[in-house]
Amino acid sequence: MESEDYKRYEFKKAMEELSRLHGRGTELISLYIPPDKQISDVVQYLREEYSTSANIKSKTTRKNVLAAIESIMSRLKYYKQPPETGLVFFVGHVATRGDQTEMYTKIIEPPEPIQTFLYKCDSSFHLEQLTDQLREKELYGLLVIDRKEATIGFLKGTKIEVVDYEYSLVPSKHRQGGQSSRRFERLIEIAANEFYKKIGDIANATFMPVIKDIITIFVGGPGATKEYFVEKSYLRNEIKEKIKYMFDIGYTDESGLRELVEKASESIKDMRITREKDIINRFLREIKKPDGGLGVYGENAVVNALKMKNLELLIISDSIRKIKYFYKCPVCGAEKTFTEEPEEQPLCDNDGTPMNYEREDDFIEDLYKLADAAGTTVEFVSEDSDEGRLLKTAFGGVAGILRYVPEKQLNV
Repeated sequence: MESEDYKRYEFKKAMEELSRLHGRGTELISLYIPPDKQISDVVQYLREEYSTSANIKSKTTRKNVLAAIESIMSRLKYYKQPPETGLVFFVGHVATRGDQTEMYTKIIEPPEPIQTFLYKCDSSFHLEQLTDQLREKELYGLLVIDRKEATIGFLKGTKIEVVDYEYSLVPSKHRQGGQSSRRFERLIEIAANEFYKKIGDIANATFMPVIKDIITIFVGGPGATKEYFVEKSYLRNEIKEKIKYMFDIGYTDESGLRELVEKASESIKDMRITREKDIINRFLREIKKPDGGLGVYGENAVVNALKMKNLELLIISDSIRKIKYFYKCPVCGAEKTFTEEPEEQPLCDNDGTPMNYEREDDFIEDLYKLADAAGTTVEFVSEDSDEGRLLKTAFGGVAGILRYVPEKQLNV
């Protein structure tokens, strides 16, 4: 059974693929069918579009658009009604090499319900309704502040986004010139109050438009400034209600946001970034053990562990995109696999015969199937966090934790 993370990975990969495709003319059809739309009504609409498209002046464009509409109508025969979240068709002749085109069809059941019916014929596919569904749903507000500066941002899943940074004009607490200490302290308080008002206005403008989507707002900074700022009337009540945690941190610039997230992730265990940090740190602890522990990484080692059904946990970077190309010798039947498409036709190592292209598979999809067969838990990790970037850059984006140490390793 496919996990939600794997479905999201497949959906994200499909969006990337569709965004790269283009037609020679306005002949790529995007069709969005909401779950409450009758299939019979959609077919009737397409028949009317078919009649209209028969008048397209360009012979090639007319032929390709009509073929795409026919293809969609033939596929709709297999649906009595749309799935729970609706149905999306992307069909048309896409540009390939040179002046060539080829018919392309992608049918998607989106993760969230389609809201409006849409039929578009254009030179590229319309993805707006679907790409909006990729928006990270786990949203936290971030604010770090002291008298010197303040930074405001968001934590979206595992990605930190800086919205605004402001440096204050509050003077240091040193009496200058002939001013009295009392007057100088008064000037400091006035300047601080103006700075807090400014930061409050920015925070209100930043957080209020998405306040319903924000799970929690984390506030951090050195000393008591953060408590004073939150307790007073600089922030709207709706924002104050979202502030459940305040943390003592050393910095209030962009690095302060990262420190704030680090502190929050240590305290709140159901955050996505916390789960991912725990997974990667568990893997790192294993490979640091003198005997190599239960950690394993690298394509061959991970695949072998899956085939032996000895992998408890498979860890995959969700930004990995890798295709495997399979070739076969027509004489002896020998096979070769490539992770990049060969520029020239490969030759058989046994007899030098040119090998024939057999098929290509998505490497991550193959891993997932092996994991499913082995009863292995699969975790997709974003590269937005430091741990996620480490997984991709240092370990190739694929790693795992074994169920037990193999016998050969025990004998070493």
